[in-house]
Amino acid sequence: MGLLDRLRGRPDMTGDRWLVVGLGNPPGEYGGTRHNIGQDVVRDLGERLGGSFTAHKAKAQVSDTYDRPGGTPMTLALPHGYMNNSGGPVQALLAFYKLDHDRLVVAHDDLDLDVGRLRLKRGGGTAGHKGLKDIATRTGGQDFYRVRMGIGRPPGRQPGRDYVLKPFPAAEREEMALASARAGDAILDLVAEGLEAAQNRHHST
Repeated sequence: MGLLDRLRGRPDMTGDRWLVVGLGNPPGEYGGTRHNIGQDVVRDLGERLGGSFTAHKAKAQVSDTYDRPGGTPMTLALPHGYMNNSGGPVQALLAFYKLDHDRLVVAHDDLDLDVGRLRLKRGGGTAGHKGLKDIATRTGGQDFYRVRMGIGRPPGRQPGRDYVLKPFPAAEREEMALASARAGDAILDLVAEGLEAAQNRHHST
C-alpha cells in the first residue's frame, strides 16, 4: 500500500497504540533550525496522514491517527516548550494513553550522523542530547525507540549549541526535506513491521 493510501483514522484508546514524539524548540523562535528536525519529521508525517494537531492537556500538540487504514493506532506528538524539558509532556502522554517504552518512538537530531543520514535504534545512551536525557529521566529509562536524524558536526571550532540552533543552509534544505520524508516512511515501517525490518529497509541510505 502506498504512503498516500495511509489515511487518518478515528482515534482509538485501545489496542497497540504507539506514541511518536518529535523533539524541538518552539517553532516561532526556532523553526527551520537543525535542532528542530525531529519536530519537523513528526509534523510532516501528520500532514501526510491527513491529520491535524490539537492542544492536549499534557502540554503538547497531538494528532491521533493510524499507520494505515484499519491498522495500528498512533498518536503523533509535539511537546510544548523547549527541547530540554521534553520529558514532562512525554511522561504525561504515556500515562494518558497507558503506554510504556515499547510503544514510544522519539525523532530527534543527531550530531554524530552526516547530514540527511537516518538511523533507527532502541535504547542506548543519550550522547549528550538533553531532550533525550530529560525523557529518559522523567519516564524511568532509555529503552524507547529513536529515529536519529543526521545534522552533521559543526565546522571548525563552532560550539555545538550554536550550530544546532542555526537554520539549515539553502544547500541542505532539499536534502533534509527528503530525509524527513524517509524518516516518516521509517516510522510507519517500524510500527507496522518491527525494528529489524525497518532498519534493513532504511539503513541502506
